[in-house]
Amino acid sequence: MFLIYQLLLSLALVFSPLIIIYRLFKNKEHETRFVEKFSFNNKKRINGKLIWFHGASVGEILSIIPIVKYYEKHKKIKQILVTSSTLSSAKVFEKFKFKKAVHQFYPIDYHFINKKFLNFWKPNLAIFIESEIWPCMFNLLDKKKIPLVLLNARITNKTYKKWSKLKKFSRSIFGKINVSFPQNKETKYYLNKLKLKKVKELGNLKFAEDSSNHLDKIPKYLKREFNKKKVWVASSTHKDEEIFCAETHLKLKKKISNLVTIIIPRHVHRVNEISDKIKSMNLVVKIHSLKPKNLSNVDIYIVDTFGETKKFHEIASSVFLGGSIINRGGQNPLEAARCGAKIFHGPNTDNFKDIYKLLNTLKISYKINSPERLAKLITFKKNKNIANKIKLIGNTILKKTLNELNLLIKNEF
Repeated sequence: MFLIYQLLLSLALVFSPLIIIYRLFKNKEHETRFVEKFSFNNKKRINGKLIWFHGASVGEILSIIPIVKYYEKHKKIKQILVTSSTLSSAKVFEKFKFKKAVHQFYPIDYHFINKKFLNFWKPNLAIFIESEIWPCMFNLLDKKKIPLVLLNARITNKTYKKWSKLKKFSRSIFGKINVSFPQNKETKYYLNKLKLKKVKELGNLKFAEDSSNHLDKIPKYLKREFNKKKVWVASSTHKDEEIFCAETHLKLKKKISNLVTIIIPRHVHRVNEISDKIKSMNLVVKIHSLKPKNLSNVDIYIVDTFGETKKFHEIASSVFLGGSIINRGGQNPLEAARCGAKIFHGPNTDNFKDIYKLLNTLKISYKINSPERLAKLITFKKNKNIANKIKLIGNTILKKTLNELNLLIKNEF
């Protein structure tokens, strides 16, 4: 099975130049750094112990920022390598200006590319985040006797069914993981069924937060403008959900004259398409990257930059989370909840079932299925008590996670 997997990847490599050109055209690849995916590294390997974190995209990378900050101060660790697969995650990571930690794009999961990557970076410990399971890389890590951790692991019923169809292959791959820390009981159950060596539930690391307040402040001129308004946010929206939120705005506008709806699309390259559609609804649109100074007549404010979502969650009392009206499984509501916002979502939240279950218990998340329903429930007052409860949960999970990683590092270093 592993041979078939590599043969399929060989075929993908043949077409990779066309795929890269297409992704460059769509602004989904860095114009020069895409070569890192073929293991042409543009950073130096510093002598000494190195730990490696890998997460797919923005959410996974943000979840480990508090851990990276902690290990920046660890004297025995000389360098931290963080890899991800998306351009947006790379741009978000750059904002933190780390000293020890460097970012590279994750290499294609092909034998000679991965071998070149590991020979260059020589990690002492590899930590993969959530659902990042890469057969070739795991195989090479095992051969080189580099300990492998699956942190904040997430396996759904749908994912488990796919792996269970390839029982022998899946067990050989998951068997390469030295220890796994699942984020919920469902994942723990499936990891045990996949016969992992060691499984210990710590809780969902996404409850924890980074405390980089200087990165989360809206410019004073913009804050002054928003202070004059009633503001709510539609966050991580997908196609058609922006129109849903614009329709909600029209309904709210009938009773609230100084209303601004902030829309933060999941994929910022769609900003012109979104803007044109909303303008056709006779609404005034402003774009964040253009730094508008006056918001006196604005209806919709579109955030088209990377890594600034929290700034707008901080000023909102009500946040709609996208990917939930359309069938994408929803987006992570925890950042908005930590800011004391009331959370709204559509019927499709399978990606975050356990989180929404908790938020529902705390009576701060509500399912909506129409602009009328959303407009009726939106409020403009934060709930700081709930925000503090969620922060406390996050701090506890972060401490437990660091304790476990410290034990591993102590044993390996």
